[in-house]
Amino acid sequence: MNLNATFIGQIVAFAIFIYLTQRYVWPPIVAAMAERTKRIADGLQAADKAEKDLELAKKKVVEQLTSAKKEAAAIIDQANKRAIEVVEEAKEKARLEAERIKASAQAEIEQATARAKEELRSKVVVLALAGAEKILESSIDQNAHNELVNKLAAEL
Repeated sequence: MNLNATFIGQIVAFAIFIYLTQRYVWPPIVAAMAERTKRIADGLQAADKAEKDLELAKKKVVEQLTSAKKEAAAIIDQANKRAIEVVEEAKEKARLEAERIKASAQAEIEQATARAKEELRSKVVVLALAGAEKILESSIDQNAHNELVNKLAAEL
C-alpha cells in the first residue's frame, strides 16, 4: 500500500469535512431530530390523555343515560299512580253523585207518597161524609166533622 499525496489529501479533506459537518451541520440535524422526538412524545402523550378522557366521557354518558332512564321510569310510575288516583277520585265523585241523586229521588218519592196519602185521605173524608149524608139523609156540618176525621187520620 502506497501512501501518496492524493491519498493524504483525501484524508485531510475528509477530516475537514467531518469537522465542518460536526461543527455546523450535525447540531441543527440533532436539534431537529430532538424536537421531532419531543413532538412525537407529546403527541403520544396527548393521544393517551385523549383516550382516557374519551373513556371517562363514555362512562359519564352511560351513567347519565342510566340516571335519565331511572328518572323517566320514576316519572312514568308517578304519572301512572296519578292517573289511577284521578280515576279513583272520579269513581268516588260519581258514586257520591249517584248517592246524592238516589237520596234526592227517594226524598221526592216520599214527598209524592205523602201528598198522595194526604190527597187520598181528603177524598176518603169527602166520600165518607157524602156516604154518611146519604145514610142520614141530612146535611152534616162539614167543619165539625173535619176535625173528627183529622183526629182519626192522625191516629191511623
